[in-house]
Amino acid sequence: MRRRRPAFKAETLTNVPIIDAGAEGKAIAKIDGQVLFVPFAAPGDVADIQITAKKKQYLEGRIVKLVEASALRTKPECKHFTLCGGCRWQHLTYEAQLSFKQKQVDDAFARIGKFPYPSLRPIKAAPEIYHYRNKLEFTFSSRRWFTEPPQEGVQEDPRGLGFHLPGMFDRIIDLEECHLQASPSDAIRHFVNQKSKALNLSYYDTKRHEGLLRNLIVRNSTTGGLMVILVSKTEDERLSSELFPALMAVFPKITSLLWVINPKVSEAITGLEIKVIHGESWLTEQMEAAAEGDPPLTFRIAPASFFQTNPRQAAVLYRTAFEMAGLTGDEVVYDLYSGTGTITCYVARHCKKVVGVEYVEEAVADARVNANINGLENIAFVAGDLGKMFDDAFVAQYGQPDVVITDPPRAGMHPKVVDQLLNLAPEKIVYVSCNPATQARDIALLTEKYSVEAVQPVDMFPQTHHVENVALLVRK
Repeated sequence: MRRRRPAFKAETLTNVPIIDAGAEGKAIAKIDGQVLFVPFAAPGDVADIQITAKKKQYLEGRIVKLVEASALRTKPECKHFTLCGGCRWQHLTYEAQLSFKQKQVDDAFARIGKFPYPSLRPIKAAPEIYHYRNKLEFTFSSRRWFTEPPQEGVQEDPRGLGFHLPGMFDRIIDLEECHLQASPSDAIRHFVNQKSKALNLSYYDTKRHEGLLRNLIVRNSTTGGLMVILVSKTEDERLSSELFPALMAVFPKITSLLWVINPKVSEAITGLEIKVIHGESWLTEQMEAAAEGDPPLTFRIAPASFFQTNPRQAAVLYRTAFEMAGLTGDEVVYDLYSGTGTITCYVARHCKKVVGVEYVEEAVADARVNANINGLENIAFVAGDLGKMFDDAFVAQYGQPDVVITDPPRAGMHPKVVDQLLNLAPEKIVYVSCNPATQARDIALLTEKYSVEAVQPVDMFPQTHHVENVALLVRK
């Protein structure tokens, strides 16, 4: 007979000091030498904490009473804070956020990398700590999360449009406000939600794969572009005849109104047909050039294309990578994980040749358009899996690189890519990363032939624990 596990007792600990910031935006306490992770706490807090999970290596808990508030705390802007998983650090002052992000990079390099590196340069702060994102994706759901118990005798509408509740793939928070994207993002979301309910359109049920409306994506650009993408499971005449005309009548500044039919289980719209209801099928973005005297760069952003979601701070990130590369005009540069070619185009005017390599073919097609728009002819873009194609034959075709710029996803570089970099041994490697932990892991392998000469954190995502980091590696 199978034995039942003993029921977990939700023990509450009193007057627990919070001592540090930890992984995934959680804060840290220590209980009898064991780490306790607590969300929405601040170092310096003293709190009563209910233990919610006991793991072999650590504990998890939540604040039930704040006994003493940390001096690092500030009032969150958003009424959905602690429910929405998007901005876990809104309760921290921006100065504290920057300090902990800098420490995150330092800890990763010291504890994971364990290689020599110079003192970190002071983190580059973002000029805007709210309304900085150029893209938000909202989800329609037939099962919204109710924050208050239903009133007796009142029939609540279960439909909602907003963000997923953390840890619950089938529930969303019906957002009243979001401070990450500038106006009219909130107003567009509210209008679409209210009009859809008035038309009695069904919202998607993730568990059953049923319902009409799936996603609403709002993208904007610093040049004034405003793209709205509605994703539905099937076609419905009411969208064409009523919802879309009403949306354009209220928001005539929309420059691209697009419709995607997605019958798949996955929410990804890559590869699906995109119907243009109004305007162009793309946004146009501009970015200041790498050096004074150069014309600004223009990028065409397709609906499913990735573009840095904080465009003004992206220019700071790319300028940092460019300056670390120290280009003189004679170099062959490889841009690995090149996406839609932003970094590739950014450095092209200051080197002999640059080769961008990217796995997603649609992104490579966008990158070629961007190079053409900017009149850059010394660029080659290649679509393929770096772990498989980045070999001696590739180098024979495109040339021995003097400088490699790499900007991989959060998982870091494929081990075969690291091995080939060691084999090629370019003079410099500029490693741009959105995950200092995997960056430190990869650099530790590269220090066989390279020394770390500079480390520059950049804050791209205020109110979150995420940090970008740029490291310069020079061949020994």
